[in-house]
Amino acid sequence: MKKVLITDYVHDDLIDGLSQLGYQVTYKKNITLAEVTAGIHDYEGIIINSKIKMFKDLIDQAVKLKFIGRLGSGLEIIDLNYAKEKGIAVFNSPEGNRNAVAEHALGMLLAFANKIVSGHNNINTPKWDREAHRGFELSGKKLGIIGFGNTGRAFANVLRGLDIEILAYDKYLDPGYSQDMDFVQETDLSTLLQQAQIISLHLPLTEETKHLVNSQFISKCREGIILINTSRGNVIDTAALLDGLASDKVKGACLDVFENEKPYTYNEAERSMYSTLFKHPNILCSPHVAGWTKESLEKIANTLIYKIKKYEH
Repeated sequence: MKKVLITDYVHDDLIDGLSQLGYQVTYKKNITLAEVTAGIHDYEGIIINSKIKMFKDLIDQAVKLKFIGRLGSGLEIIDLNYAKEKGIAVFNSPEGNRNAVAEHALGMLLAFANKIVSGHNNINTPKWDREAHRGFELSGKKLGIIGFGNTGRAFANVLRGLDIEILAYDKYLDPGYSQDMDFVQETDLSTLLQQAQIISLHLPLTEETKHLVNSQFISKCREGIILINTSRGNVIDTAALLDGLASDKVKGACLDVFENEKPYTYNEAERSMYSTLFKHPNILCSPHVAGWTKESLEKIANTLIYKIKKYEH
């Protein structure tokens, strides 16, 4: 019987679906990389999240492997070219968590605009400082979306009911990619940076997108820009962001992802940098949970089952 290894927490639908496709499922949500390496030669399929990275060395151990399933969207943890060379199919599942990411991004933006977190903390003090928590409205603002794939489109959709002018830029899509969304204006990157008061990033991590948001990028933005990043932490140069905040070029940022998401590995410079970032009054953070909902857990499972089933038939 063909075998599949699941290396992280998943919805039961994924286990049941793989079983119905004829797979003997090994479900080890706390498996270590060493354990994966030792046993991967036995499996035709593997389901991974960010802790297991399918690079050349591990792929070489996977002598029977036919497919890699990625829980979520990010493919930077897989050597795609080498997998293709080895005839291994790769499936990710951005359709499963795109709405969760979009709603989280909007939630962070609304919380930032209305100073909800600091307002809550103020009442807990206990104080009642209303003027210090006067926010601003999104209505009438221009918001730019960089990257108009699954999550970028989903974010545009959740913004649709607000009186916001939405600009979109995607280098890799042919013009007309938003033609079914007449409330979105396609534009070039330069125009988006000059006009948008809020910029939301919806990008994969590649050599080209790493540190896309750097000092030069920020210098081209409008004064007082607000950044949202629910994509990948390395898309933003954290040091450049802090410089932008210090100069008031950046009014604030809503961040769900970070360059280093393992605090126990921080070196001295990172400890100082992240301490400054997390304590900044104009930064709102969450621990990489934008796509982390009960619904997305189920949707991701069924997205992968659909793609694996289609591959096999």
